[in-house]
Amino acid sequence: MSETLFKEVHYPLGALINDIGLGRIGLPDIQRPFVWTNAKVRDLFDSMYRGYPVGYFLFWQTGAEGVETKVIGDANKQKAPSLLIVDGQQRLTSLYAVIRREAVLRENFEREHIRIAFRPQTGTFAVPDATTERDPEYIIDISEVFNRPTHKTIGEYLKRLTAARKVSDAEEESVADAIGRLAGLTNFPFIALELSQQCTEEQVADVFVRINSEGKKLNQSDFILTLMSVFWDDGRTELETFCRAARQPGLAGQPSPFNAIFQPDPDHLLRVDVGVAFRRARLEHVYSLLRGKDLTTGASNPQNRAKQFDKLRDAQSSVLNLTYWADFLNIVRAAGYRNAKHISSVNALVFAYQLYLLGRTEYGVEGFKLKSAIARWLFMSLLTGRFTSSPESRMEQDLAELRELKTSDQFLERLAEVEVATLTDDYWTKTLPMELATSAGRSPALFGFYAAQTLLGAKALFSKSPVVDLLDPPAQGQKKALERHHLFPRQYLKNKLNIDSVRDINQIANYALVEWDDNIAISDGPPSAYWPEYAKRFGDEALTQMRTWHALPDNWWNMSYGEFLSARRPLIAEVIRAGYQKLT
Repeated sequence: MSETLFKEVHYPLGALINDIGLGRIGLPDIQRPFVWTNAKVRDLFDSMYRGYPVGYFLFWQTGAEGVETKVIGDANKQKAPSLLIVDGQQRLTSLYAVIRREAVLRENFEREHIRIAFRPQTGTFAVPDATTERDPEYIIDISEVFNRPTHKTIGEYLKRLTAARKVSDAEEESVADAIGRLAGLTNFPFIALELSQQCTEEQVADVFVRINSEGKKLNQSDFILTLMSVFWDDGRTELETFCRAARQPGLAGQPSPFNAIFQPDPDHLLRVDVGVAFRRARLEHVYSLLRGKDLTTGASNPQNRAKQFDKLRDAQSSVLNLTYWADFLNIVRAAGYRNAKHISSVNALVFAYQLYLLGRTEYGVEGFKLKSAIARWLFMSLLTGRFTSSPESRMEQDLAELRELKTSDQFLERLAEVEVATLTDDYWTKTLPMELATSAGRSPALFGFYAAQTLLGAKALFSKSPVVDLLDPPAQGQKKALERHHLFPRQYLKNKLNIDSVRDINQIANYALVEWDDNIAISDGPPSAYWPEYAKRFGDEALTQMRTWHALPDNWWNMSYGEFLSARRPLIAEVIRAGYQKLT
């Protein structure tokens, strides 16, 4: 029989709660944020009150016990965490939050105190509502039962109850027993399986998936955020606060990360953190570094861990710097991308922000040159889907190329070399037109076309309003200011040309951006009918410019549908190329 990687340990609930409070057990949000409903927490306490088994916990030994006297970054905890919870986090969070009356973090990034009511007469639990709030037979929040002497809770409850109605001696005795039994849940027995500190993060993740019925697969960012929760909780809180603020308008006139382009999750900004701090993208390496492990020998050292967290802390101060953040978002806008809906890869934004910060803080690149270089890089990486497939491997490779660079000129030259090697003549004339032969609604090539039209100052088809103003309107009505119009209308293709495949009808090359009222007016008419009519709005020069902006071939309105698509795709590629050249 092979040696087991775990041992079985028995805990009363009170000991678990005490160890969390001291910091011996790290209670990070591996399955964050807290997703259990209050009703599920109610059911947990009900099952325990009835004496039912409620599952076990899976811990992972960190090997930190006895090494340090307090948790890094948290003066309130007296011990270094020797155990991290891997499975049962929601359950243990529920118990700790109610018994210690600690607020939990909800999915909307807001904190909430979980309240569970208890009716001693029947031994039943409830989620408080207007009815229970008015009912004197309920203890509205059982947290008070665990945080004050039991006799005092019993006395105050009976005083409140007798003020509402007559209470018999037998009922008083029954109430005292029920409240005492509830308070006694701190002695409820739990079994914990403790994984050896020799287990790798991959083994821990594998164990979790094998024993968890829901099969939530842990990833490396989960493990790093776990370590942040334990060793630098303030840092993780800063990430979450920043991400929440990026989604919600701040107070008028106050600095805020809120924007309509990049609303990151903590995972995204964590990747920026580690890229800036360690020039790493493979989070498995970063996780090992933050555990204080030497990547060569495999040995762990708490002093190394503290040094690595210092690096992460320094990097995060730049990542969350609102001046840098606003400057980067302006670069994204300068690259032609004005809305999160037209960003096909968040990873491209993540890496571009890494590059911006490295150029700004490490290589000292002049602001004007840096903004231009990052805008070109972002346009290139979004257009080509550079970080769409195997993004971590690609980021690792790109970061590795920067590790030996010393000067700002070398940094800029490296970015330019990648652009030149990626955006070749063959890419513009062959690859890109082929990538446009799709009906995908979120095609990088389609969004690149929009970005290019923005950069070129294009106006909407049949309109005098710039595309950029309509893509980013001051207000949004029931109709979008700008709509994608089928140049060969859908019903015309179906009814007149017998083309009914959605893939054929919704080809990128069959779309143009028009204002909503023009889209409605054109309806299902053929191009040969509506184009000459709408063309009368403009002179020859304006009409030629419009056809250039929208990549419309000569005499396109009289072409067959297949000829039109084939002729337009290379022209769209030319518009995108012109937009990119505008950045250079």
